Amino acid sequence: MSGTGARDKLRTYFLEHLGEVLYSDTLREVAGISEWARRIRELRNEEGYQILTHNDRSDLKPGQYLLVNPSPQPAFAREISKETRAFVLDRNGFTCQMCGAVAGEPHPYDPSRKTRLHIGHIVDKSMGGTDTPSNLRALCSVCNEGAANLTLDRPSYEKLLVQVRRATGADQLKVLEWLLRKFPKQVGERHNVTSIE
Repeated sequence: MSGTGARDKLRTYFLEHLGEVLYSDTLREVAGISEWARRIRELRNEEGYQILTHNDRSDLKPGQYLLVNPSPQPAFAREISKETRAFVLDRNGFTCQMCGAVAGEPHPYDPSRKTRLHIGHIVDKSMGGTDTPSNLRALCSVCNEGAANLTLDRPSYEKLLVQVRRATGADQLKVLEWLLRKFPKQVGERHNVTSIE
């Protein structure tokens, strides 16, 4: 089955099960292809469907997906030419720039899979990144799916707080809204916060 056909099936399934928590095993079966997670990313990034995961809501577990709004939001076009893709892959030596996996060889984090490379943005388009080669890098499917981003350091509370403080009031409110959506159960709980640095 083609990637487009799998994406169409996933889109239809999400819309038919609007507001229901869906599981990765079911979605893999619906898509009928091994790269089903990539098709879900395309629904998010290219078509603008707000498909939520555990990264978005604390009540979702890894492997759970939820579509709550049937209307796609404006999406960022992902139009990288074949020439640019070939240039970036060649420049990066056909090697994942996060974990070092080489195209076609068994993946170091999942030896049952051969390494497949994708093109990823260093600065995401949602943050103002471009499709120019200087903002692109080769990523294996495991790192691209976020399953093995072991080489990335997570920002500390202090570093995040500095960034939030530097943001505009409007952006700070967006962060607050996102946190309230991610932690809906905790909103009603009382926390004894003595100080915020």
